[in-house]
Amino acid sequence: MAEFDQRDNYAWFFSFSAAMVPFCGFLYGHSRGLTVRVIESVVKVHPAGLLLIPFATLAMEKSIYDTAQSFQGIDPNVKPADRGGFPSGGSDLPSFSLVPVSKHNPLDFSYLRRLPTIKEPDK
Repeated sequence: MAEFDQRDNYAWFFSFSAAMVPFCGFLYGHSRGLTVRVIESVVKVHPAGLLLIPFATLAMEKSIYDTAQSFQGIDPNVKPADRGGFPSGGSDLPSFSLVPVSKHNPLDFSYLRRLPTIKEPDK
């Protein structure tokens, strides 16, 4: 995985946020009764629609994950040599990314470490 993933802590924070922000939105909606309203609406249309809810939520989760990885320049369809099997089988599925894979990581702040620092004069 190291040959594909050269991210620093800033990029890992982005990946974490990309997963947590939608999850927190779900929790907020659930606290406001959105989950019950969605289930009631699905049952009104057809009770068998309840079987589609897990697939729809998994597709949304994969879309968020694939979009975050593609934004950072990591192709979600590439299976690293040191990964495989459950639960790392996402690369076997089609990508649900909403953006194309970036040519470079827009969150690469490693150039900041190479900049000269300005020392403040002693007082």
